[in-house]
Amino acid sequence: MELAPEILLLLALVALVAGFIDAVAGGGGLLTIPALMLAGVPPVAALATNKLQACFGSFSATRFFVREGLVSVPKQWPAITCAAIGAAVGAWLIQQINSDWLMTAMPIALMLIAVYLILAPQAGTTDQAPRMSRRSFNASVVTGVGLYDGAFGPGTGTFFTLGHTVGRGLSLVNATAHAKLLNFTTNIVSLMVFIIGGHILWVVGLSMALGQAVGARLGAATAMKQGAGFIRWMTVAVCIAISVSLLLKDG
Repeated sequence: MELAPEILLLLALVALVAGFIDAVAGGGGLLTIPALMLAGVPPVAALATNKLQACFGSFSATRFFVREGLVSVPKQWPAITCAAIGAAVGAWLIQQINSDWLMTAMPIALMLIAVYLILAPQAGTTDQAPRMSRRSFNASVVTGVGLYDGAFGPGTGTFFTLGHTVGRGLSLVNATAHAKLLNFTTNIVSLMVFIIGGHILWVVGLSMALGQAVGARLGAATAMKQGAGFIRWMTVAVCIAISVSLLLKDG
């Protein structure tokens, strides 16, 4: 499938905005997947191509956070492994079961996150004592969110971020850094599944990848500079936007 150069440019600009949003609060796919489908890309190919360009954004944001010392890759190998296993199982599982129930559960879960962040304004402002051990957190939360991303995807970064804030006591800035590393992991694993299936539109995905990488780098820097308050309200906005989008689609 070939798209006109001006369409590829528009998709790259959409990816830039999505990369910025995704680096801060997650949910960039809310922009890129509909944009791909409006450009005439079939649904499965749109999901697959979106994973390709999303990998560049999550890598760009992760690289920034690693260089700033907010997350250490060597220390996160157990979490990376759990996220990868979860994503692989999710990508396989979604091909075996009916996923319609996710369309009902997702808006509810995201709205609960938005309400929590609104009603708990001090959550994530500073690092706190962890409520879960690293081992139990990786085995349950990280694996679970990884499975969700392999199976479905919207809001994965948001779930990883809130999980680290609530379960591991990290500030929203540090939680966002850890979330991007794990989201990059799940993106890569999901992408491999789509590559095997032959669903990637390489020219389209790579055209969007440049915008995604630039937007993610800007978003990561902004998140670190603006701090927890900015991340909180961006996350609330993204949760509400994804919920409304899913409800309208379901309706």
